This record gives sequence, structure tokens and C-alpha cells, in this order.
Amino acid sequence: MKLLKKHLLLNKLTIVIKLLILVGLVMPQPAIAKYKNTNGIAIDKPFSDLIKWQRNQNEPIKTSIDLSNSWKSLDLNIDDNYTIWIGHSTFLIKKHGLSILTDPIFSERASPFKNFGPKRLIPPALKISDLPDIDMVTISHNHYDHLDIRSLKLLYKLNPDIIFLIPKGDKGIFDKNNIMNVVEFEWWESFDIDNFTFTFTPVQHWSRRGLFDKNKSLWGGWYIKSSDYSIFHAGDTGYSNDFITTKEKLGSPKYSFIPIGAYEPEWFMAASHVNPEDAIKIMIDLESEFSFGMHWATFTLTDEDTIEPKIRLERALENAKLNNFTTLTPGEVVLLE
Repeated sequence: MKLLKKHLLLNKLTIVIKLLILVGLVMPQPAIAKYKNTNGIAIDKPFSDLIKWQRNQNEPIKTSIDLSNSWKSLDLNIDDNYTIWIGHSTFLIKKHGLSILTDPIFSERASPFKNFGPKRLIPPALKISDLPDIDMVTISHNHYDHLDIRSLKLLYKLNPDIIFLIPKGDKGIFDKNNIMNVVEFEWWESFDIDNFTFTFTPVQHWSRRGLFDKNKSLWGGWYIKSSDYSIFHAGDTGYSNDFITTKEKLGSPKYSFIPIGAYEPEWFMAASHVNPEDAIKIMIDLESEFSFGMHWATFTLTDEDTIEPKIRLERALENAKLNNFTTLTPGEVVLLE
């Protein structure tokens, strides 16, 4: 009897922890928001919607996609002008000698807890020890699958000269963990280094890491402009007019990294996460020459099957007669020309 009670208590505790993690990953609860989206709206969902989703949740088919070892053909410190999708929203970009890492997450789980929360379906295509010397890290927002403090602490330990570009309101997370060289940004603020300009741009999303900090920090995308062409990383976003504005203010990026996953059920997720069809609309709004899908096949955050975003993207591209948006294999090298 004692063993049964202990088991039931553990199950209840697991459910509570799961709900707390979901609140920090996909659940924007009503609150007084410091920051809002450019349309003046803060994305709010009542807790009852979260319960409704969980009660009616479809169990997705989980698949581990293949990884590529093509990155091993490069000397990552010496070779130049390439990008590698490491997984989720993490890209390594090496351009004109500058090494950039976007939303780095190398941890086993996207969670504040080591033993609870969404677990990786695939390992990172590169380990932190495989990386070249990193110069810049960009963070799009503070959700645990984008701001992974365990990974950031390891990166900083290996190279204390890394510069971290982060949204306004998140510096306290870095201060608490003794990470230096941190610069906060409001939308449209820029940072210049060598021949690069990093500009923080608006997207439609929200922020939260705990129960009482909803939208106390900003969220956005990163537009990285060099002397010859630009790269855009959209972070997490619902579909909005922000990408037309970005193009009008900064120009069309040659390369764009756009999320395509974590959209089911769409009645709950659409305001925060685009589906593959809306991801194509973002590419068109940006007039980006080449786009790559991200934010899929790494963690199971929502209800769609692991490979559904890729299938839906390919079908939508075929229907639209477009061929400049693709998904990559983690570890695959794209040469930036």
C-alpha cells in the first residue's frame, strides 16, 4: 500500500512538473505584460486552454532523423563562409572569419530541470567540443529551448571573450550565472563588429521562464548584415507583418532560417508558432533568396509527428511551384556564396 501511494504521488508530481514546464515553453498566460507585439497585443492564453489541450492531446509519432557527418570534411576554424544546422534553432555560421552561434542548445532536455521536460530525439550534430572558436552568440528569446543556460555556461567557460547578443530584459539570467560580455537589445537596435551589423528585429511571440515573468523580456529575430549579403534568423514566431517591415527597413536577406515546427494544435499554437505554409509566407515577405527550416525534429514540444513539418513544407512548396526553401540534415554543410 505504501508503495502504491508513493507511486501515485510520484505520478502527480510528474504531472505538475510537466505543466510547469509547458507554461515556460508554450503557454503564455494572462498577465500584465511589459512587452507586447508590434500589433499592440500580448499573446495570452487562459490556463483552461492548456488543460483542454492536454486532455485532448494527440500522441505524435516520434522519429529520429538521420545526422550528417559532412561537417567533418571541414576544418571549422580555418575554413570560411559556411553554415551548419546543429539542431532545433541552433546554427553555426562562419563568415569572413567571424564564428556565430544562434540559440545554442546542446543539453539533453529543453527544461529548467535535468531529469524532466522535453528530451532530445536526436543528439546535437556537433558537440560543443567540436565547435570552432565562437565569437558571437545570438539569443532570440528566453524560452528554455532557445536560451539554454547550461550550454551558454559551457561556451563561456571555453571562450570568455564570446559576445552574447540578447533581448532586453534577459541580462539578469547571465549575471546570475557570471557570464560577461552581454549586450541587451530593443527592437531595431544594432551592434557593429568588424564588417558586420547585427540588428534585433520584431517577430510575433512572447517570453517567459517562470510563473511571474511573462513578457518581462523581449523576443525577436536577428538580421546579420555583412559587406556582401545578409542572413536572417527568425527565432520563434507566429505569422505577422513584421517580416515585410524587416525587408523594408533592412533589405531582403540572401539566407533566412525560419521555424517550421511546434504548431499543433493550431487553435492553440498559431499566434506563437507558424506552420510550414506560413513559414513560406515569411520567406516571400522577406524576399529571401534561400530559406532553411528550423525548430523541428529535435524536441517533441507539440502534437505534430516529428517529420510532418518537412512533409507539409515540401507539399506546400510543390503547390506554390517554389524551390528555394528546404530542410537540412543536422550536420549538413551549406556553403555561403
